[in-house]
Amino acid sequence: MNKEAQTFVTPQGRRIAYHLRDGQGPAVVFLGGFKSDMEGTKAIHLEAWCKAQSRAFLRFDYSGHGESDGEFEEGAIGDWFEDAEAAIGLLAGPVVLVGSSMGGWISLLLARAIPERIAGLVTIAAAPDFTEDSMWAHFDADQKEALETVGYVDLPSDYGAPYRITKRLITEARQRLVLRAPLALSFPTRFLQGTADTDVSVDVALRLLAHATGADMRLTLVDGADHRFSDQSCLDLITQSITEVAP
Repeated sequence: MNKEAQTFVTPQGRRIAYHLRDGQGPAVVFLGGFKSDMEGTKAIHLEAWCKAQSRAFLRFDYSGHGESDGEFEEGAIGDWFEDAEAAIGLLAGPVVLVGSSMGGWISLLLARAIPERIAGLVTIAAAPDFTEDSMWAHFDADQKEALETVGYVDLPSDYGAPYRITKRLITEARQRLVLRAPLALSFPTRFLQGTADTDVSVDVALRLLAHATGADMRLTLVDGADHRFSDQSCLDLITQSITEVAP
């Protein structure tokens, strides 16, 4: 588990750190959240589970995150989507995407861009369009002015240092919104959401379920689960969901 990460360079020139475990397909690809990294509880648990299942597994850090090159404050949703698409390019055959929080948004962008590569999708507290609906929509006049004049605002975080939200993050993401246009999910999909999540509300999960179209989509609400979704029962639900979408 602790072996040194490998790296590759995306077509855009960003050096990305990753861990790839060979095995049977479809490979599971974990997509982490905003300012998180590939060493989190869910990613490590899924790697161990895939090893026990002899299943291929990929985890990686977006540019500006974890061990990958770049500065977080210079990144945007489109950059991280491109990083994820390039990471999937390391794999042959179909993949199962497991997207956590922002990774849920990234996975939906991938579903729109390369549906032929996706065997199944599991999202965990997916946060589609959060830059517009959770950030910009709730900025006050002073914060919006700061974005224009200073180029960023700092938002408090429950997970450490404040998040520096740049004007580019907000404006670039408007090209990546997934809840404003048709969103077809032509493969088995499981949306997982905790009712005690204070970062992404149940309303977001319900909106996503109502907006997307697909023959096999289910939303599971876990009473009392928070945004981390990392206790043993939640981890077991994630792996159960993977086996449902890609046995």
